[in-house]
Amino acid sequence: MLTKQEKKTLRSMAHGLKALFQVGKDGIRENLIKTLDDSLEAHELVKLSLLKTCPISVQEAALDLASATHSDIVQIIGRTLVLYRRSDKNKLGL
Repeated sequence: MLTKQEKKTLRSMAHGLKALFQVGKDGIRENLIKTLDDSLEAHELVKLSLLKTCPISVQEAALDLASATHSDIVQIIGRTLVLYRRSDKNKLGL
């Protein structure tokens, strides 16, 4: 669980990031979870966007993806969400 200060720092870091993933009409599949898991290990902080064709809500997607990848939800704005998981190398220094 992240503290308020850690979330604030991560939100500021995520502001300039572009979304690495788009979730569309297929929703959340095993392939997306595996790729997201690898990206979280490499980058620690990942931004995703949900297209209008996505069959589930942003909140549902955030909870499903966070639980599947053992990550924390940093923020949800509109149809964009940011996830964080500390990697073994701890690149961000949190």
